[in-house]
Amino acid sequence: MAQSELWTIGSIIKWTEQYFGSKGVESPRLDAEVLLSYVLKKERIYLYVHFDEPLEPGELAVFREMVKQRVLHVPVAYIIGYREFMGLTFKVSPAVLVPRPDTEILVQAVLDRVKDKIAGAEIADIGTGSGAVVLSLLKYIPDLSAVTVDISLAALAIAKENSRLLEVDDRVAFYEGDVYAPLAGQKLDVIVSNPPYIPDADIAGLAPEVRDNEPHMALAGGRDGLDFYRRLVREGAPKLKNGGFLAFEVGIHQAKAVAALAENEVLLGKTEIIKDYAGIERVVIIWKA
Repeated sequence: MAQSELWTIGSIIKWTEQYFGSKGVESPRLDAEVLLSYVLKKERIYLYVHFDEPLEPGELAVFREMVKQRVLHVPVAYIIGYREFMGLTFKVSPAVLVPRPDTEILVQAVLDRVKDKIAGAEIADIGTGSGAVVLSLLKYIPDLSAVTVDISLAALAIAKENSRLLEVDDRVAFYEGDVYAPLAGQKLDVIVSNPPYIPDADIAGLAPEVRDNEPHMALAGGRDGLDFYRRLVREGAPKLKNGGFLAFEVGIHQAKAVAALAENEVLLGKTEIIKDYAGIERVVIIWKA
């Protein structure tokens, strides 16, 4: 990408798509468009309508640095600093996982079971990360209140900022700690979590965007990937109010094993398993008996 060459929107996207493809970037065209849209502060449709518009030197310089990061497999969300989720915009950084479309299944499952059904519900989000799950729920359920827990102060700082940006900070409290430790004595209608669930031996085989950039402690779930679910179910059962439920995102082939954890808890009863858009069992709901 020569500095002196005249680059238009169309030519820079074409070149970047080819370059990303040669470097093994998974979605070269989309990533090129998203990065350039960010640099130009325009919607992606603008790129198609103004494909012959030349780039300013300053714009080209910023875009070049972003391209360098992307070919090192830094996720696009970390490069531009945000990710869209549930129709909302969330700030992200390497301190938190990048919110994924699959997790919207978890949010929708909770929405369907709380909105207009549990008035003034109190919810806990364990391992909140960016806050994408619980803050989306707060945004779409006006009378919901929440507490969140994360072991990472850096993650909590991101979640707190997102709560302010989404204007729901008056209905959520943030606690640093391990799983339920900061919530002693609290009773809740819903406990939601997207915990670490990758088996330790599988971490090395993850895409470099994930393996080399996203926080390891938000990924590794122990030998079989179920370590956190065991604690969430065992320690969470006494914290639920009557009629309350646990809601978890799970990894591929984990749903039945997670649902089976309820069998050992006398306080817990009915379980539900919800599939994602690809037909993969993605969410487990466990109700208090």
